Amino acid sequence: MRMLQRYVLADLFRIFVALLSVLTVLLVFVGIFQQISESGLGPEQVVKILPFVVPSMLPFTIPATLLLTVCLVYGKMAGHREITAAKAAGVNVMSLLWPSLMLAAVMSLCSFVLTDRIIPWAMGNIQAIVAEAMEDIFLDVLRTRHKIADPKKGYTITVMEVDGKTLVTPTFQYQRPGGTPVMMQADSATLNFDLANQQVVLHLENGFVDLPDGQRIFFREEDRAFPLPQEIGEAKPRNLPIAVLEDRIDTFRTQVEASRDEQEVAATLAFALGDFEELRDPEFQKLVVDEGIETNAIHRHRAEIHGRYALAASCFFFVFVGAPVAIIQGKKQFLTTFFACFLPILLAYYPIVMGMMSLSKAGSIEPSWAMWLGNLGMFVVGAHFTRKVMRY
Repeated sequence: MRMLQRYVLADLFRIFVALLSVLTVLLVFVGIFQQISESGLGPEQVVKILPFVVPSMLPFTIPATLLLTVCLVYGKMAGHREITAAKAAGVNVMSLLWPSLMLAAVMSLCSFVLTDRIIPWAMGNIQAIVAEAMEDIFLDVLRTRHKIADPKKGYTITVMEVDGKTLVTPTFQYQRPGGTPVMMQADSATLNFDLANQQVVLHLENGFVDLPDGQRIFFREEDRAFPLPQEIGEAKPRNLPIAVLEDRIDTFRTQVEASRDEQEVAATLAFALGDFEELRDPEFQKLVVDEGIETNAIHRHRAEIHGRYALAASCFFFVFVGAPVAIIQGKKQFLTTFFACFLPILLAYYPIVMGMMSLSKAGSIEPSWAMWLGNLGMFVVGAHFTRKVMRY
């Protein structure tokens, strides 16, 4: 019995590794390579980024590869009457399914580790490489065009020339949303991309600032920061470990409670004094808006945490459905079996998961159970086919 299980497990592992390697290479060089190249990065940056791109793709390729693997292995065993022979010898079919379920459980754990540990580390390295490349691109644009402007973010930089990484006679104009424009000019300046704060720090020397009231202030050294040209430093929830997400949730909850307390105090004073116009004051409205933003952030982070657990566990449920279906359809080609399993997953499982994710992020549904509805459906289907295989 154990020898048979070892044989099945070795066959599964060998084919799974081969298929995963081929699929990963195809995705890298057909899709990801082209996408990175179109983003404006040079070949050197692309080569540096590729080793960190591969881990970010594995959580998506592992479930489909596992499904294809079990369809191939168990379809071949059923087609060669090995399942029938095992039943005739008194071997329980479930004992033949255990190796695939064990491999799926291990891959589910690996997928979770990838999404929670490896991918955030890889994304940090990618951001550092992109930031370095963006600095070179930024300087090259200034060197050739002598000007960079982003009206949406409210800044304009013009220079006489660029000497290495030093800007010669730069003029910096910046206007914060709802604020007044500020113009600065200096003899020289240097740029520093700050990923942690998602900004570019401009260090100016020997210049002046023209204020909106017409006043001019001279300085020897001055630092000014403005948003990154692209949101390369933005730490999105999907690129953060769960521990950091939970810390963020605690911070957002504290901010929500503080906003609500301030609103209650302001509303109480307004009602007590009969000054209802105070409730329309921009400061009061800002408290309401801030509370909504922080509450939405909590929903998004919680959805990401529970979605991460559920999607990692999908490896197990994909195999739980695919293995018995492959045995039932053993006489057919394994690709036919694969598509017979994968198309319903593509048309039903993923829409359910994405729909529950959207509702969870909006706060319309509780993610702790909603994100598992897709896996629950897979379990019901897998249990039905497993029961059918064991009976017949």
